[in-house]
Amino acid sequence: MRSDPHRVARAALLSFILCLAAPGAWSQVADAEARSKIAPDLLAAISGSSAPLVPWLKAVDGQPMVKVLVASNSEDAALADLRGFVLSVGGSVFYNYASLRMAAVMVPASRAMDLARREDVVSLSPNRAVARASSQLQSTTGAASVTSPGSGGLDGTGVGIAIVDSGIGYSHRSVSTTLPLNLDGPTRVQQALDWVQVGRNVGAAGWLAGTDFSSTVTNVLDGTLFSPVLQASQLPRALRADPYGHGTHVAAVAAGSGSYQWPDTTGIAPNAALYDVRVLDDRGAGTVADVVAGIDLVIQHAGALNIRVMNLSLAAGSTESFLTDPLARAARAASAAGVVVVVAAGNAGRTADGREVYGAVGSPGHDPSVITVGAVNMHFTTARGDDTVTGFSSRGPTRGRATLDDGTAWTDNLVKPDLVAPGNRVVAALSSDVLGTRAGWNQLVTTYPQLAMVPGATQAPNRTLMELSGTSVAAPVVAGAAALMLQANPGLTPPLVKAILQYTAQPLANANLLQQGVGLLNIEGAVRLASALRRDIGPAIAAGNLRAGDPLLPLGTLMPLPQSTLNGGSFAWGRLVTVGGNHLVTGDALFTKFQPVYEPTLNWTRQVVLRSALTYWPLTAVPRSITESRLAGQVLMTSGIVWLDGNAPGQLQNRLFVPVTWWTGPAPPRVPMGQGFVLSEGYVLSEGFVLSEGFVLSEGYVLSEGYVLSEGYVLSEGFVLSEAADPASAIDPSSTGEP
Repeated sequence: MRSDPHRVARAALLSFILCLAAPGAWSQVADAEARSKIAPDLLAAISGSSAPLVPWLKAVDGQPMVKVLVASNSEDAALADLRGFVLSVGGSVFYNYASLRMAAVMVPASRAMDLARREDVVSLSPNRAVARASSQLQSTTGAASVTSPGSGGLDGTGVGIAIVDSGIGYSHRSVSTTLPLNLDGPTRVQQALDWVQVGRNVGAAGWLAGTDFSSTVTNVLDGTLFSPVLQASQLPRALRADPYGHGTHVAAVAAGSGSYQWPDTTGIAPNAALYDVRVLDDRGAGTVADVVAGIDLVIQHAGALNIRVMNLSLAAGSTESFLTDPLARAARAASAAGVVVVVAAGNAGRTADGREVYGAVGSPGHDPSVITVGAVNMHFTTARGDDTVTGFSSRGPTRGRATLDDGTAWTDNLVKPDLVAPGNRVVAALSSDVLGTRAGWNQLVTTYPQLAMVPGATQAPNRTLMELSGTSVAAPVVAGAAALMLQANPGLTPPLVKAILQYTAQPLANANLLQQGVGLLNIEGAVRLASALRRDIGPAIAAGNLRAGDPLLPLGTLMPLPQSTLNGGSFAWGRLVTVGGNHLVTGDALFTKFQPVYEPTLNWTRQVVLRSALTYWPLTAVPRSITESRLAGQVLMTSGIVWLDGNAPGQLQNRLFVPVTWWTGPAPPRVPMGQGFVLSEGYVLSEGFVLSEGFVLSEGYVLSEGYVLSEGYVLSEGFVLSEAADPASAIDPSSTGEP
């Protein structure tokens, strides 16, 4: 046994001095040194007059016993002398660890101090109970508050999330339910379709003329005709991978199960069912046609498979209004069919030389029906007070253009994003080939090896980790949140999910509506508010049994307290909701009364209101068609809503650049709405507050030095739909992130 020579010398000198000074002084020094080796909670337990209620202390035959881990400096790996001492005082030895010079033992509480006095003992710690620690993502978003067993244990069970992306590596432990080596074992990827392969097989790479391939394609898309290719377990092994790497990471953020290793990378809804719709190729590129086909596939199968959420972590630049943009229309149809559509805002928040850009939200994030998500930087902490909107996160307003039926020129000018979520340097699954070998690692990691440099990751086959940044990472955080809300209350509609997420969000200081939407995702609050509402809202709307102003709270239920406590910090909900594209409202009536804008088939944007009509194949839940038309004669919102933009022209647009926290304070005018917003001939009679062409966001106007207005991007063939216009760029923020 070897001791620290300096420590021995100091102890000897001190003992000599104290022995000369006073009798008993040596024992006091020895006790002080022993106490310093004992963990504070253990020391308090063995020193107190009453026994605390802890799992590592128990009376055995009337004698208090403690279970402790003893760290030793002994040169004897067997710790024979130490183990013999424990037995001699009436204790037990449970483990003598092979790689650690440590033993797990039980000793009488009265002899713990004697154990600590031994020179070969470095420290004593109680054998505390260990529960799975929530991942950083779960902690900072509040998901940990609703996924723990004591809070009901929500985990997304029974809710399907469609990942429309570059594929999902099914053999990765994060989404599988068996050991990685069991390649044919169960996976939470319930079904899959590689639309990239389907698309390439249509018309000889799309250039064969004179042939109609639509019937073949329809046979795959048609939800009444389930094809074996949709069964993940029946796919060839070559297809059970994500060569690019984006989709697997996205799926793991939304619903990955990562507690099997450290760091814990568990996603938001770790037991949700995953549906893989691959529309991006090995380079992360695709076409709008392929993406729309993927969305169509989800719509066709949503009812039968209970797909309640669809994640689109992709964006195409578009100068079109959402009224005509094909991706926006497809996403809007999915929402009308009852699917919560979560979309990345895009990564165009700054120019190459660092200037902030407004008006660069991509398609389909510019559609009012979807939940458009921007990204925040967590700065490597679970505390929310230091979170900031990332520089790369696309800012609003939306700038798509169209000409209305009456010839009026239209610019969307919608307030986007809707909210923000963690999206900087988020660690999740790294896809590889089906065997999980390093040689088969995905294209993103091959291009950016630094993405796999995750501290603590062992990078074992099919347990590999990588970090990514971008709004494409923030979107699945919200998709997972939606799954938890729908598990808690299956009756929620897509617009109601969106309103709840916004109402319960936490506004970040020093960020405006066009940077952060209404604030930072708060899952704890969103699930609590969702759980308070009646469970039959969706079915009641479908049956025509819910009218404007009908109660949404069950009899005797009160609105939840509008504040949350996460990671030791409390904050008030922002209680802000955007409606009609660019109106800001608040008030309990948003959730105590049914608002017609919660109907998934209704879409109100400024003076235009659209209604989607769904027809279904007989005796199925498969939509046969979804058509859209102008709506007249419709009440949109009830009385009691508080209108923060104040019924004064220019109120909202003149305050777009103030921090969102200004809107939650006493300063904004709070004007109650009357019953109304009645439409006539498809137009809202009151235009509301529009970002007019004469406002500061007119074409090409530089808002101020360092701020630029983007007029959008022109979509060209082969446009990369993974948020960054050039994913191979060394400065692509979706891979490198921010400090």
